Amino acid sequence: MSDMMKAAVYHALDDIRIEERPVPEIGPGELLLKTLACGLCGGETMAWYKKSEPKVLGHEPVGEVVEVGAGVTDFRRGDRVFVNHHVGRVNSHWSRRGHFTRDPFYSKMKLDPGGVCEYYRVTAQHLAMDAHVLPDSISTEAAVTIEPWSCVLSGLKVCNIQPGDTVAVVGAGFMGQGFVHMAPLFGAGKVVALDFSDWRLGKAREFGATHTVNPKREDAVAAMRALNNGRLADTVVVIAPFASAWKQAMDLVEVGGCLHLGAPLPPGTDWVQDGNKAYFDQITVTSRYSSDHTDTYSYIRLLEAGRIRADDAISHRFAIEDSAEAFRLLVEAEKSLKIVVYPHGLPDGMEKGVR
Repeated sequence: MSDMMKAAVYHALDDIRIEERPVPEIGPGELLLKTLACGLCGGETMAWYKKSEPKVLGHEPVGEVVEVGAGVTDFRRGDRVFVNHHVGRVNSHWSRRGHFTRDPFYSKMKLDPGGVCEYYRVTAQHLAMDAHVLPDSISTEAAVTIEPWSCVLSGLKVCNIQPGDTVAVVGAGFMGQGFVHMAPLFGAGKVVALDFSDWRLGKAREFGATHTVNPKREDAVAAMRALNNGRLADTVVVIAPFASAWKQAMDLVEVGGCLHLGAPLPPGTDWVQDGNKAYFDQITVTSRYSSDHTDTYSYIRLLEAGRIRADDAISHRFAIEDSAEAFRLLVEAEKSLKIVVYPHGLPDGMEKGVR
């Protein structure tokens, strides 16, 4: 194995470069993983969310163990492993209250140097909190969804969905499809997807939506009442990171229901509500940043049980040399869901681009 490796490095939204980087060196209690595949996340297209540039692209990798540090006993060379890029700790005020992902420690823990590169280092804390040897029944491409759709599962946990509830999802990109697909696992009856793209709405039907609404062509509130016996939705999840989408989502929540904020607005964006209506409507507003080790564990078990059709969410595949093209497709956010990059080249028989 060479001391240098290829990495796709983010410099700007329109500037993704393939660079040579040193292969990370591991210490006691750590692992070095060969990147088998890595998904691209829509959050990486939000320039305001980037803390610093340049940085290695990607945080949704699946890897194979190639080096094992001293003292590691639960993992061995050749294991196919998922490791969450952020991990929490047990002993903090936030973690003790169940908010592992809001502990400042959580966001500081990262894979070294990232996901879209040929090799990455995993720390001892990662191995202690959120690392999993994958069973053969879970494909590598399905495993690419573990990080992002664990975040979906984490959000659904706080929506207080009751059996038979009507759930609406505003925004049917990859993450929205996850909410559509998994809401029935939490008891949802009718599942309504809303999006401006008929292509994405068609995909939502494939992932289990019982109804779809395109707000460009019809009044979303009237459509919701028409399909739901005159009522609005019991739970509304808004994924689209726009103030107008948040307003639309709030307008769709029935009295006593829940509005779940599934993605953030840019910093400094006002979200103003009618205080009188907010009091009397008794709408619960929830949010959930990322996922913790309990969410990952739950998602992997559901995946292994065949409850989640994760492979169907992979829409495009690229070699690392084509990372700029892959990222451009992600930014365009048109006819794509989960885009996967293969740092060591596409597997035999697999074609670049559309699945």
